[in-house]
Amino acid sequence: MYQPSEMANFMNALYAFNKQLKAQIIAGETPTRLPLDLLKLHSAEMTEGKYRSQNWRSFVNVFITSQEAVMDTLQNKDLKTLYNTAIGNCLSCHKTECTGPIPKIKKLLIQ
Repeated sequence: MYQPSEMANFMNALYAFNKQLKAQIIAGETPTRLPLDLLKLHSAEMTEGKYRSQNWRSFVNVFITSQEAVMDTLQNKDLKTLYNTAIGNCLSCHKTECTGPIPKIKKLLIQ
């Protein structure tokens, strides 16, 4: 029976959070908290056969910063733009590392 890795579970939780965040932004709500510890991206056990490549390492910090920016209500920027930037960073990494979830991630973008 398939057992997802710690990283796969974290990515699924991150997807669920961003799906909820998308709905909040579309509804005109301002997100107030980030319930996930994004630093776990640095330590979560990877799926067997996967590893933290140099590409992955360069993308992860950019993603963390962009995801946290969505929650920073002091920024004088459009939430939709900040959110789509964070999702775009997900896509950029997944284009080089783990391509399977790209169609699912694209659905998170706010049109």
